[in-house]
Amino acid sequence: MKRQVDILVLSDIHLGTFGCKARELSRYLSSVDPEMIILNGDIFDIWNFKKSYFPDTHMRVVKQIIRFSERIPVYYITGNHDEALRKYARFSIGNLHLVNHLELEINNEKYWFFHGDIFDASMHYAKWLAKLGGWGYDSLIATNHFVNKILDFLGQPKMSFSKRIKNSVKKAVKYIGDFEQTAAEIAIENNFDYVVCGHIHSPQLREIKCGQKEVKYMNSGDWIENLTSLELRNGNWKLFTYNSEEFAEQEIIDRWSTFLKRVPA
Repeated sequence: MKRQVDILVLSDIHLGTFGCKARELSRYLSSVDPEMIILNGDIFDIWNFKKSYFPDTHMRVVKQIIRFSERIPVYYITGNHDEALRKYARFSIGNLHLVNHLELEINNEKYWFFHGDIFDASMHYAKWLAKLGGWGYDSLIATNHFVNKILDFLGQPKMSFSKRIKNSVKKAVKYIGDFEQTAAEIAIENNFDYVVCGHIHSPQLREIKCGQKEVKYMNSGDWIENLTSLELRNGNWKLFTYNSEEFAEQEIIDRWSTFLKRVPA
C-alpha cells in the first residue's frame, strides 16, 4: 500500500553521476502517492554529465517522474548543476513546469521554494572553482563507494568521507550556518512563513529567529549521501530518511530482476 503524501520535495539527486543513489530513490518513489512533487534543483548533474554513464536505474527515476506528471503537478526548479535549463524557465508541458523559483500558498501560509545557489559566492565570482569542486566531490563519492564495498565484504560498517570532512572542517560548518541564516533573513524580509532550499546537501527542518520574527527553514537534503526528502502529510511536514531495512523486500526483487536480465534466454 502506497503512502499518501500531499506534497513531496526532492533535491540534489544528481542523475548522471556515479554517486547518485537512483536505485534507492526509485524504490522510494514506488512507495508514495503524492498529490504534488517539487524538484528543488540539481536533479540532473549537467556539469559532470558523461554520455557513457547514464544507467537504467537513472532512467527509471526519470520515467517515474514523467509518469507522476501525467496526473499531478510536478515543478522542476533549476539549480546550479542543471543551470543550463534556466534559460527555458517558465516552460510547461502538461503538468510538468520548469521554473527558477516557486512561490505557493499552502494552508494560508506563504512558501518560497528555490535551490539556494544564489547565496554561494563561488557561483558568482569563481564558477570554474565551483565546477572543479563538483568534479572533486563526485570523485570522492566514487572512491568512497569502492571503499565501502571492501568494508561491507569485511563485515565492517560503512563510512562517509564527505560527511566526515563537512563535520570536521570549521569553514564547512560555518558555511552551512551562514547559508541557513541568510535564507531565513531574506524570507522574513519578504514576508514568507516558510523557506525551502536544497544545494548544501544538509537536510533540515527547524525554525530560525531573526530579531522578533521567525521563519520555518527546510532543506530536502540529497540522494547521494543522506537519501532524504520532505513530505507534507495532513498539514504536517516530516523529513523522510531512506532506510534500507524498510525496503529490504523490494531490494530482493530488484536483485532477482537484475539477475534474470543477465541470464541468456
